[in-house]
Amino acid sequence: MALTAGIIGLPNVGKSTLFNAITKKNILAANYPFATIDPNVGIVTVPDQRLEVLEKMYVPERLIPTSYEFTDIAGLVKGASLGEGLGNKFLSHIREVDAICEVVRCFEDGNIIHVEGNVDPVRDIEIINLELTMADLEIIDSRIDKVEKKARTNKDKETLEEIAILKKAKEALEKNIPLRLVDFTDEEKLVLKSYNFLTIKPMIYLANISEEDLTLEDHPYVKKVEEYAAKEQAITIKICAKVESELSELNDDDKAEMLEALGIKESGLDQLIKATYTLLGLATYFTVGSDEVRAWTFRRGMNAKECAGIIHSDFEKGFIRAEVMSYDDLVTYGSELKVRENGKARLEGKDYLMQDGDICHFRFNV
Repeated sequence: MALTAGIIGLPNVGKSTLFNAITKKNILAANYPFATIDPNVGIVTVPDQRLEVLEKMYVPERLIPTSYEFTDIAGLVKGASLGEGLGNKFLSHIREVDAICEVVRCFEDGNIIHVEGNVDPVRDIEIINLELTMADLEIIDSRIDKVEKKARTNKDKETLEEIAILKKAKEALEKNIPLRLVDFTDEEKLVLKSYNFLTIKPMIYLANISEEDLTLEDHPYVKKVEEYAAKEQAITIKICAKVESELSELNDDDKAEMLEALGIKESGLDQLIKATYTLLGLATYFTVGSDEVRAWTFRRGMNAKECAGIIHSDFEKGFIRAEVMSYDDLVTYGSELKVRENGKARLEGKDYLMQDGDICHFRFNV
């Protein structure tokens, strides 16, 4: 399932360093704006300890975790919606992602130039969010100007309803309210979906701090980001891109040792990956066997037939039933046989809503 989270921010806030750590890719990270011109896409593994347990139980030839994409997008500057910097090219890349991770500089470093001259996280957030808002308003105004007169003349009910929804969105944006905070009906959301608006995408704020401040409980810059994010009902994650880059080069044992030495329980990247996975409304089901144990990503609310189609379209087309047991039941009873003997294995039809942690075997016939 091709789902993507985009990493955005002003130049020199640590985006590319963070992206390198996430994907272990050695892309260009330089101390000047637009070091990254084209979006860099990396596949990210979702941490899931359940896979380790299943691997010990089945000893498969292959172990395949679930994953999704992170896209590193070139640094945004003030005036991007008007074409400044990389302008609309940057904004078009953001339209292609499902969620936005906005990196905010919360560290002082005289050796790293700040594009605005000094560190001020709220100002930086507002610069970016204003550009996203302006870009959405431009699309709304363009669409209304194009079709409103004709729709009123022809009394085209569907288009007039669309215009009313767009005007509702415009009114919110003009009050600096992102569209993700507007109370749209399901029908209105369906109309807006085709526009791929920037401010309707879920947002995570990444407060990038220095290594020295990792264990600081009441970081003044981070606190400002958290207060801003709270107003938007958004998530804030404290992260040190430099440390994450170092952690990404270590094996699991050395990583755990370094985290303990730093006095932190979980890396910022693991927090980010889990938070983004949750933010996108994703969950995981498993297929198991001696040849392969694999995790599969699905959207919460998908039924068994749709989830079968994630593996292969033939599975969905010829779906008969799903043999399902829960991960928790498998761990409790210790084997598939014991799960069946205790009446915990189930046969589910096409309309069964898949649950996180389901272990499935799909029956199909094409």
